[in-house]
Amino acid sequence: MEKQNKPILDVCCGSRMFWFDKQNPLALFTDIRDFEDTLCDGRKISVKPDKIEDCTNLSFADNTFKLVVFDPPHLVRAGENSWLAKKYGKLPKDWKSFINDSIHECMRVLDDYGVLIFKWNQDQIKVKEVINAITDYKPLFGHTTKNNGTTIWMCFMKMPKEQNHETNTL
Repeated sequence: MEKQNKPILDVCCGSRMFWFDKQNPLALFTDIRDFEDTLCDGRKISVKPDKIEDCTNLSFADNTFKLVVFDPPHLVRAGENSWLAKKYGKLPKDWKSFINDSIHECMRVLDDYGVLIFKWNQDQIKVKEVINAITDYKPLFGHTTKNNGTTIWMCFMKMPKEQNHETNTL
């Protein structure tokens, strides 16, 4: 297990689209992909993580980070070489296990009282289905579907095992 000195982990950084500072020195950017490409219309895409990591099996020690950002692929239908698949990645067929396993890994590497920010675009899979796929944890708060958007943000907090409150587990 690897120990890090950065307090923030982004486990599916992609091209770091929502980061204001795409080189934020507090964050370790990881992704399973590493590539650069020019699309047929001239647009460039770059996925250059600091470290290659599988978000379902992270190499970091338990309780390593204060904040984890999880913005996984959200597409089940996209052509393998499409711009959308290159930009956002594509979910595996067993996406429910992927999301559940990834959330558990994110919580494992979070320090006690650490925060997990989970971002989801519900264009192809509704957020309710995603929340139902996550075992053991439920969000504290976030942007709800009532706000008429397709992109949803949720916040989770890791509670110490001895304080296993309902805010931590279902």
